[in-house]
This record gives sequence, structure tokens and C-alpha cells, in this order.
Amino acid sequence: MIREIFGKKVGITQIFDEEGNQVAVTLVEVEPVCILEEVVYPQKKKVKIGCFRLPQSKKKKMKRPILGYFNKLGIKDYYTLVREVEPQGEEITPRKEVGIEIFSEGECIDVRAKTKGKGFQGGMRRHNWSGQPKAHGSTTHRRIGSAGASTFPGRIVKGHRMPGHMGDKFCTIKNLKILKIDREKQLLFIKGAIPGYRGTIVKLRKAKHEA
Repeated sequence: MIREIFGKKVGITQIFDEEGNQVAVTLVEVEPVCILEEVVYPQKKKVKIGCFRLPQSKKKKMKRPILGYFNKLGIKDYYTLVREVEPQGEEITPRKEVGIEIFSEGECIDVRAKTKGKGFQGGMRRHNWSGQPKAHGSTTHRRIGSAGASTFPGRIVKGHRMPGHMGDKFCTIKNLKILKIDREKQLLFIKGAIPGYRGTIVKLRKAKHEA
């Protein structure tokens, strides 16, 4: 059974549930993907599959060996992005197309994507520090303050939270619920927020342990 697939974040909106409550949801578009080849590892018992559809505008960036491989198979709209999945009794046939049908309404999934980059930020924004005194002549409202240790070890300990680059890294949000599926438009209505800008490629995976 295929447990994960890639989609594109469309944006956020709101819907109303059966009780009339307003719920914030994120829309994710899941286009059909094509399985290119089957590679079984006896030790790990896993299978490699090909992934998401490539826009024609980006086709020029593909390397010629990969492009020739696609042309040989007669597949012209897909880009090779390989991930491993665990087979569970289903025979995976090369060049088989799968899509949004692997999910169902009410199911919980894990979503992984790259967060928005926010550049260099101070400690109060990056780590939610409360700051230093704001009155009585203090001039260090948002500064880091003392960061070193005493005589031993006489240096800043590794891993100490400091100002620095914020965002632009992969983040996984677990156990998000699928409230609605629009199979005609290939859209998932996922409860809550997921990382990234509009248009970000996100990985959707069936949750191992539902909340």
C-alpha cells in the first residue's frame, strides 16, 4: 500500500462543519503521480517509486539522461523524485498512476514541507524570549545579555539559543485531519496550517499513530 505522495499547497480558507462551527483549513492539490520503476530491497523490504508531475516550463532544467529515460518509457510529463514506501500486500506495477484516492475523509496524515524563510532574527522572535527590563534606565530591552559560562568551562556551551537565521528548513506537522476531499479538483481540505508559502511542494504521509 502506498503511504505517501507529494502535493502542492494552494492556500488557506475556512469551511463549516456539520454543527456549524467555523474551521480553518489548508488546501493541498494532489495531482496523479506515475510509478516509474520497481526496486525491491530484501533487507528493508521497501520499494522505490517515482513522484510528482513536472510543469513543461521546468522541463528544460532536466538532465538529458533522465529526459531520455522518460522519453524511452513514453512518459513526458513527470520528473523523477524518488521516495521509499513500505509495501503491504499490494503488488506495485511499473508506470501505474496513483493520486488523491489513497486518502479518505477523516484520516490523519503527517505533512512535511520547508518553512518560510525569515532571514536573520533576534532571540525574542526566534526563541520567544521575554526580553530584559523595559524601564529604570535599561538600554538592553531586546539584547541577548550574558551568554558565557563561569570559569568552567569558560566558553559558550554548544547548542545555546542565540539570534540567527530563522525558518527555511524542513518541518513535519503530525496528525492533521483531512476534513474534506474534492476528487474532481484533486484537493485535500486539511484542518489547520501547514508549513511553506503558496505553491510549496509538500509531502503527505499517512500517520502511523492517529491522535
